[in-house]
Formats: sequence, structure tokens, C-alpha cells
Amino acid sequence: MSRITYVLSDGSERHVEAATGMSVMDAARRADIPGIEAECGGACSCATCHVIVDPAWIDRVGQPDDMEGDLLDGSAAGRSPTSRLSCQIQVTPELDGLVVTVPPQ
Repeated sequence: MSRITYVLSDGSERHVEAATGMSVMDAARRADIPGIEAECGGACSCATCHVIVDPAWIDRVGQPDDMEGDLLDGSAAGRSPTSRLSCQIQVTPELDGLVVTVPPQ
């Protein structure tokens, strides 16, 4: 299990335990994290699971591929340099302690 911290739009934090192999989006949905709508269910086709990865973690999380980048360019909250779709981030033991911010909708 890895611990993920979700920083909500009001500045509060929610800590969630996530199993290896699940997505950061699935962990958020199971914990009812507000702002992670995930309308497409993780198919990388809607950008409603947009998160901003804490800069200290972006090297471990990695950069988005072209398709994900295109979706992020059109996200309602706007893209930041460390934006990712949480459906595309797979939980691994190396991500224990990951911090992501849920942008305002």
C-alpha cells in the first residue's frame, strides 16, 4: 500500500491508502475525493480527473504522453507544468507519499 495525499481546492488535505497497481484516480474515487469526477471511468478521454502533481514528485510520476497532454490542454482548470490525469498514474511502492492537488473546477 502507498499513501497518497490529495490537497483539495479549499487547502485541506485527505490522506488515502492505495494498493499497488490501482490508479491515483481509482484511489480518489474510492475515498470520495471531491473534484475527481472521472466521467470516462479512466479511459483517458475526458480530463475530469486532472490533478497537479507536487513538483517534488514529478520525476517519479513522469510526464504525460501526447494524448494525455492534449486532454490536459483543454481541461477546465487549465494546465500547469506538473498537470497529469490521475487515471494515467499507476500506484507503485515508489509513489508512497505522493502529493497531488485537485484544481478548482
